[in-house]
Amino acid sequence: MSGSVSRKFGVMTGAALGVVLALAACTSGKTYEGVAGTSTQNRDTIFSDGGVGLSLFSASKENVVSAPVAVNAYLWRASLDTLAFMPLTSADPFGGVIISEWYAPPETPEERFKVNIYILGPTLRADGLRISIFRQTRAGGVWSDAPVNAEMTTEFENAVLSRARDLRLRAVAEKD
Repeated sequence: MSGSVSRKFGVMTGAALGVVLALAACTSGKTYEGVAGTSTQNRDTIFSDGGVGLSLFSASKENVVSAPVAVNAYLWRASLDTLAFMPLTSADPFGGVIISEWYAPPETPEERFKVNIYILGPTLRADGLRISIFRQTRAGGVWSDAPVNAEMTTEFENAVLSRARDLRLRAVAEKD
């Protein structure tokens, strides 16, 4: 029984090694075939000389590529500043999503809040921001969903937009 297992493992290992070697052989040359027979000379990929490749972990800063952020930087910074009192679960600057952890205010330990912020584009506009607030209350040691006052969401959005406007005005003043 163990002989057949080791034989199967050896075959699988050999097959995996063959796939790796075949893929490595495909990277020779600088001409790449595109759609309908067109070719691109010296196309940069993340693994070529012009890409980031493994240089992400090197000490050299020569190959560092800065990718543009797809969301408005002022809205992003203002959202993080406004949520500074809450722990964060996730913050994705490229997707424009900030998700907080549940937060129970010290004044009301029997209720807790969670905030999701979505920055929808690269422009500083009021409709470029979507905020969802979730509320739970505890009764008998069990958390259950509770309604959120619509004014709370509006006030939170206004706080983020005001902070973003202040950050932008400060940046413009520093340029002058």
